[in-house]
Amino acid sequence: MFSRGFLVAIGIAFTFNAIGSSAYRHLYNTTQILETQTLSSPYPYEFPVLQNGSNADVGQFPMPKCNGFTLEEATIDQMQEALSKGTLTSVQIVMCYLQRIFQVDEYIRSIMELNPDILEIAASLDEERKNGHVRGPLHGIPFLVKDNIATKDKMETTAGSWMLLGSVVPRDAHVVRRLREAGAVLMGHATLSEWADMRTNSYSEGYSARGGQCRSPYNLTTNPGGSSSGSGAAMAANIGMFALGTETDGSVISPAERNALVGIKPTVGLTSRAGVIPECHNQDTVGCLARTVRDATYCLDGIYGPDPLDNYTLVQQAPAGGYVQYLTSKSSLKSAVFGLPWLTFWQYSSTEQQDTLLKLISLIESAGATIINGTELPSREKIINPEGWDWDFGSTRGYPNESEYTVVKVDFYNDIRAYLSELNNTDIRSLEDIMQYNIDNVGTEGGLPGIHPAFAGGQDGFNASLQSGGKRDETYWQALSFMHRATREDGIDAALLNGGGGNEVDILLVPSDLGQVTNVAAQAGYPLITLPVGVNSETGMPFGLGLMGTAWSEGEMVKWASAIEDLQLSSTEPEALGLRRKVPMWLDYRSRNVPVNNV
Repeated sequence: MFSRGFLVAIGIAFTFNAIGSSAYRHLYNTTQILETQTLSSPYPYEFPVLQNGSNADVGQFPMPKCNGFTLEEATIDQMQEALSKGTLTSVQIVMCYLQRIFQVDEYIRSIMELNPDILEIAASLDEERKNGHVRGPLHGIPFLVKDNIATKDKMETTAGSWMLLGSVVPRDAHVVRRLREAGAVLMGHATLSEWADMRTNSYSEGYSARGGQCRSPYNLTTNPGGSSSGSGAAMAANIGMFALGTETDGSVISPAERNALVGIKPTVGLTSRAGVIPECHNQDTVGCLARTVRDATYCLDGIYGPDPLDNYTLVQQAPAGGYVQYLTSKSSLKSAVFGLPWLTFWQYSSTEQQDTLLKLISLIESAGATIINGTELPSREKIINPEGWDWDFGSTRGYPNESEYTVVKVDFYNDIRAYLSELNNTDIRSLEDIMQYNIDNVGTEGGLPGIHPAFAGGQDGFNASLQSGGKRDETYWQALSFMHRATREDGIDAALLNGGGGNEVDILLVPSDLGQVTNVAAQAGYPLITLPVGVNSETGMPFGLGLMGTAWSEGEMVKWASAIEDLQLSSTEPEALGLRRKVPMWLDYRSRNVPVNNV
């Protein structure tokens, strides 16, 4: 994981920043050297204290203060205040996050690779600050990117597969370049479900050959959400301030809501996909995962914008001045009108989730918002599978020309070839090459069904794409036209209109744990935000409330998300105290099951 230069840099940083010049003069005192190499107090920070009784499998991983600053659950604004006062430096923040990684990441495997230049980058940004130049709210703030987002540096971009190891990307992904320009500190790459879940339809969420099994710190035995699994797990465990994920259908929202995070999945075309290992150009988008709405919005402001290398971004409708300007308080709820599409989504949620989410809905209503139940999607019977997430529901009904998967598998065949053509130092140039590598390395890559426990289906997803031949035939165009119409004008937009005549609603409130919710937003290419609300009483896994809107409505959605969050955090009513983000319990922290449990 670490290069020699990186380890040397850590040693230097510890010598001068942690040990101090006085101690440095005594580095060659043998007794002191031995004392510094032994751990006299292993608890509570270095080793989890073994619990008894009902808490026997509960992990304890408290986070020590960082130079006197409470880094655990800190916000970007709090961090910037400390940086501005000079009580904290970016180098110190990075060092503390590295200590956190050493403390917990062996358990959850959220980090694919650390940036060997991280301390040098942080030091240069500290020097800029010292000289009076602060680039903005992300100056000196550490973040992670999913391992399918290209970084033109010493790190590998592999989508979790060994086959792309050593390949050299042509440039930073546009979103990475934007964040570098904003002064954010790239800590490293996060783990993910290999190939962003495209390779097979039967798999262990969060697993990749290169990264191993990523796990949620809430419950290490269960599905951590994916495919941006490491991005979610790391933020939940307080490793970094925000992370980038990618979504084709659920891959930002799922790991965000299953790790008690705020997740923003933008309109397709608001954030560039250039430099991102693709799945489907009709649905792919880059989004943000963070612990608060404000921090996720800072992230969004840092990555959106037009990019000549992604023509979808050239027609975007984005505000001048970014999205932070839309952040507001609970008082704004007095003018809000929210819709509940009960028959479309809510009826499929569990009783526990319904009860918890409806408590929050009642709280929102008591703050002055108008709640209208029954704002349904007219097309729901053709796009919603009552059984759950299903991106091939058209084919399930006997109509592949009405299936999302028809579009995805054709797009992937062509899009991955285009991406691979720009790589240097690799002989992987096509889907055929990818599949052959997985077969040749079946023991680690599970290229055949039933061989690898994480890839029960082998690579049936790849094979479906291969069989399509990338042909944009009549069935493809019919499917694309159908899913756009059914999820847009006959779907989300119709539900927001609510019959017109003054009955329109601002946004739709939905249970974000439902796969049907991400199915619809993905096919429409529309934005989706999830807010942390509750925790499942049996599994300990979080779930959230989703905000669903129309294209380019991120400003309005940020407004309402921040208002609801403010209500959650400021309410002092006993019942309301449980309707917000909760820190991880690290349930079953010693478990290493593969595949993870889909509960």
